[in-house]
Amino acid sequence: GLLENAIATFEEMGKLGIHRTVKSLNAVLFACILAKKFDEVKTIFVDFPKMYNIEPDIETYNYVIEAYCELDQSGLGYSVLSEMVSKRCKPNETTFGHLIAGFYKEGRHDDVGKVLKLMEEYGMKPGPSTYDFRIKSLCKLGRSFEAKALLDGMLERGVKANSITYNSLIHGFCKEGKFEDAKNLFHSMVKQGCEPDADCYYTLISFLCQSGDYVSALHFSKQSMEKDWVPYFTTMKSLVEGLASVSKVEEAKQLVAQIKGKFPKAAHLWKETEETLSNNTARYKKTCPTNRDPNIEQTSK
Repeated sequence: GLLENAIATFEEMGKLGIHRTVKSLNAVLFACILAKKFDEVKTIFVDFPKMYNIEPDIETYNYVIEAYCELDQSGLGYSVLSEMVSKRCKPNETTFGHLIAGFYKEGRHDDVGKVLKLMEEYGMKPGPSTYDFRIKSLCKLGRSFEAKALLDGMLERGVKANSITYNSLIHGFCKEGKFEDAKNLFHSMVKQGCEPDADCYYTLISFLCQSGDYVSALHFSKQSMEKDWVPYFTTMKSLVEGLASVSKVEEAKQLVAQIKGKFPKAAHLWKETEETLSNNTARYKKTCPTNRDPNIEQTSK
């Protein structure tokens, strides 16, 4: 696999006359993280620096701490911190963020507090990255309201939240079925002057479709597409079919036309859906007593 190739290439660099550096070591560790081979990270960290006379840097240590946390061995991160101190390698916000996420995952909340105190000792104030680690961790535990309280406290302290932080909380609310809270948070985000990114839209639209709130999903889809961000095909197909199921056939047809306009080469993917929509329209016209399209709102009675 790719990881095996990365390790083999690193080991053969000497034979090829290429000097091994901490950057090449970190590239191998990153490959391990991507492949979720966290035990391999530990082995490489212990063996390679000595074997190839490489001095680890902050990125190296952060990968190792991340691996320990993924293995539910977050406590070992303290020993890595001690080594960093002895090597005069100052930890950064990512270092502490991985530890915080790991301790939350293991339910070791006292240690979360210890890590936050350690940050203070190093003269660091929690920034957006640290809050994001904490908010994401709480949401994974199904504690989105606590995460929201943390976000509120963050804003009160004058720390600006970014779209990544908001998206973590939007995802958390949706996973817990709190769709109104997710929509309110989205609107609050905009009011705070934080521009939603594509992921914020995609997360909200996808979950709203799953919940059956197709009207709201359409609203956010229109906003997203105005910015040239079109959600995944499966999400949009679900939305189109959902709109048709709640008698919003014209809206569904207009949405398909809009998507085809943006992706003409993929227009054929919508052929079957369009045929279904046309059949639905014909059927509604036959059953509607006034012979009017039921998707057009009648303002007068």
